[in-house]
Amino acid sequence: MNTNRLALFLIALCLSLPALAERKQSYGDLDIHYIAFNSGFLQPEIAAAAGLVRSKTQGVVNISVLKAGTASSASVSGEVKDLVGRSHPLNFKQVTEGEAIYYLAQFPFSQREMLRFTINVTAADGVAHSFDFNQEFFPDE
Repeated sequence: MNTNRLALFLIALCLSLPALAERKQSYGDLDIHYIAFNSGFLQPEIAAAAGLVRSKTQGVVNISVLKAGTASSASVSGEVKDLVGRSHPLNFKQVTEGEAIYYLAQFPFSQREMLRFTINVTAADGVAHSFDFNQEFFPDE
């Protein structure tokens, strides 16, 4: 699979999920874009090219870091918690395609539930940022 197609798909996915709109955190000239979705939304070829597992009970978090509008390397980590406090670490892997850099992590969920994400980003200049967001997930039928 052409990696440019993978990058275009992930960018299109970020732009096309209307319920999620633009989701970003800004810190001066550093913008952190994020999206979380059910891995079942991915086409099999796209999931395989990105090293992701498609499943009705697996989600994906995609993080992009831009410094002054240009893709930037960073260290990304985090965790996801359900409403009863069960926690799962997010192990991000960096994907670089041309000038695009993004970070992907998968996480499990077992039922319709609201999940709380904590994302930690240390920019290339060593400055650390952390933010939280909530999102409801539904297993594919």
